Amino acid sequence: MKLLLDTNAYSAFLRGHRDVVSAVRRTDRVLLSAVVVGELLFGFRHGSRFEENSARLDAFLAKASVDLVPVGFATAERFGRIAASLRQKGRPLPTNDVWIAAHAMETGADLLSSDSHFEAVDGLAWLPFSANEEDTIRERVLRYHARE
Repeated sequence: MKLLLDTNAYSAFLRGHRDVVSAVRRTDRVLLSAVVVGELLFGFRHGSRFEENSARLDAFLAKASVDLVPVGFATAERFGRIAASLRQKGRPLPTNDVWIAAHAMETGADLLSSDSHFEAVDGLAWLPFSANEEDTIRERVLRYHARE
């Protein structure tokens, strides 16, 4: 199984969020979109610990089980289809999240994110988690599938 981490999932992993850590430990490959890395670096530059946060990210990316996913033409093609579909449904997402969804779909990975708007993306394997650790990932998944 491949797992693509959204920006909030990477941050939750570093904070030791038990559901996110568990999901990462259960997967064979962890993927980070170049878009997620860009969001992280942007956040680091607005914080007071740029060097520390950058070093942690570099160490995470250096792990043998972690891959950085670049944006290519196939990603752009998928982005265009997802964005058009969402606009047609009247459910636009933040632009970066459409890119992240495109990466997850392109790589065949499950997307781990606490952003509920990903449910609007048809065909996306979205694995939700709650930023509130009281609400477990299993409960969120059950609720998500109950709506189908």
